[in-house]
Amino acid sequence: MQINDIQLKQLIEASLFVMGKPLSIKMIKDTVLVKFDVSRARIKTCLDELQQDYQERGVQLVEVASGYRFQTQELLSEFLQPLWQEKSPKYSRATLETLAVIAYQQPVTRGDIEHVRGVAVSSHIIKSLADRHWVKTVGHKEVPGRPALYATTTEFLSYFGLKALADLPSLTDEESLQALFEKVSMAPQQTEESN
Repeated sequence: MQINDIQLKQLIEASLFVMGKPLSIKMIKDTVLVKFDVSRARIKTCLDELQQDYQERGVQLVEVASGYRFQTQELLSEFLQPLWQEKSPKYSRATLETLAVIAYQQPVTRGDIEHVRGVAVSSHIIKSLADRHWVKTVGHKEVPGRPALYATTTEFLSYFGLKALADLPSLTDEESLQALFEKVSMAPQQTEESN
């Protein structure tokens, strides 16, 4: 079946609005466009046009690691905060430090994290990061005991608005690191107990 450019753009736009998570070009093609003869290049062109259309609006179309999603402009987040009924999660310093070590030095073992942080890492911290789908076990280190190796996920990248690990701020840029971790408290999610 054929679809004209206006209809294609409308269907992609509507799909992105109704999904609560990013959509990849493949997912768009294999779901809402499965009945239509549309190339990946044509879908990408449509997404590029939508990004242009929304560039000056309060909501923008952005590409993250797991696909495309609509999100509010970052500068509006403090004004939108009162709309959320739930209290934003607060993550302990230990949790954020553990996440940073995994993100910047992956794949790492729990022992590697403890060596960098200088203190023991609670299994609760690793579990809470895994429950959020921000980290996962990617294998086991070939040493006695075969400890698990942890790495970040595409959900981690998407949550923080990153396309790839290369987009992480430099470790010497304290302001960028602080801004990155402040994003954790911008969206309502389940809260975590402090460690």
